[in-house]
Amino acid sequence: MAQYELLEGKKAKLTITVSAEEFEKAVNNAYHKTAGRYNVMGFRKGKAPRKIIEAAYGAGVFYDDAFNAVWGPAYDAAVAEHELVPVDQPDLDITAIGPEGVTFVATVQLYPDVTLGQYKGLPVPKADLSVSDADVDQALEEEREKQARFADVDRPAEDGDRLLLDYSGSVDGVKFDGGTAEDQTLVLGSNAFIPGFESQLIGVKAGEQKDITVTFPTEYHAENLAGKEAVFACNVKAVQVKELPELDDDFIADISEFDTVAEWKANKKEKMIAEKERAARTAKENAAIEAACDNTTVEIPAVMIDRQVDYMVRDLEYRLSGSGLDMNTYCQYLGTTVDEMKKNFRPDAEKRVKMQLVIEAIIKAENLVASDEEVDAEIERYCESNGMVSEDLKPRLNAEDMDYFRERATVDKAVQLIADSAEETKTEA
Repeated sequence: MAQYELLEGKKAKLTITVSAEEFEKAVNNAYHKTAGRYNVMGFRKGKAPRKIIEAAYGAGVFYDDAFNAVWGPAYDAAVAEHELVPVDQPDLDITAIGPEGVTFVATVQLYPDVTLGQYKGLPVPKADLSVSDADVDQALEEEREKQARFADVDRPAEDGDRLLLDYSGSVDGVKFDGGTAEDQTLVLGSNAFIPGFESQLIGVKAGEQKDITVTFPTEYHAENLAGKEAVFACNVKAVQVKELPELDDDFIADISEFDTVAEWKANKKEKMIAEKERAARTAKENAAIEAACDNTTVEIPAVMIDRQVDYMVRDLEYRLSGSGLDMNTYCQYLGTTVDEMKKNFRPDAEKRVKMQLVIEAIIKAENLVASDEEVDAEIERYCESNGMVSEDLKPRLNAEDMDYFRERATVDKAVQLIADSAEETKTEA
């Protein structure tokens, strides 16, 4: 039996009563499961009668375990009875407990009301899909850069040259962690090192040694070095100049399946146009969804945002682990804390939650359900992006897995509906 009251902030207050008979059964079960915890003189452990244990430890000795056994099913029944959709675990408050049964209050945050505005025919920017000859030429230059070689030269180093050097850094004559390296390559003018470091190496020659004095930035990630003056003892092993391969048909034949520069350019232009079209489609979807969100009214519960923030932190931790980093080290490098990071994640988390709520509301409003063909296509996309073969995956998918892919496909169907109906209004570079 449960009474329901809607509180401010879309919270539900459920007053739930578990009958004396049902609670007595739970108490008796708790006795049989936990009697071994209690020592009673004259009885072996776990063999004392229930009434003896209750007399020794109190009439309510088994109430906690009994309540933990009954509240969940009673709460689930109350939620189903009143057709509620909670978004978090309830806060529980026992108001009465004893031989007459148990009454408790469960207060829980409900799924928010979503009031959709316009989500079809929304104005979105029109992307520029053109690819110029200059764009293709730039791509070809990038291929030449990938094949560049560095040759030693016997002259003073100039801006743009690459140096091969050893260095050892110290502050007040004391070496610091991370300040020493051997066979380090450095392109002068790349600004890869501390400001002022590279400029002082212009003019050095191979075989020379030079002390470089620099000052670490005041907001440097290593606090023990921030704002400190350091001296780097440098041993220049080589001065090298970059040599690009000749841009001719032989070069194209070496790096691709094409025989001529013209063939490579034509193919590259087609690929660049296709990539722009894919990027434009994604941009159109994002713009249309964002506009639909702007037109939607919803009061997002804090717990949903908190959950999304936690997910974003866990996702970052997972990605960092792939690089051999942990969260604390990463935060130290950035000069921040996990709490500060969570605070910074919050606006984006709120945006993501709202987008999810809007898409779910549109799915409901349009009665969208992905077809079997659309689910198969979703599985194919998943396999393609994860380096898997769908014929190997499909036989291993259970009903829950299929529901997951159907949900993904249905969400994609809603996104396509919003994007396909959007009206491109202008050209954006």
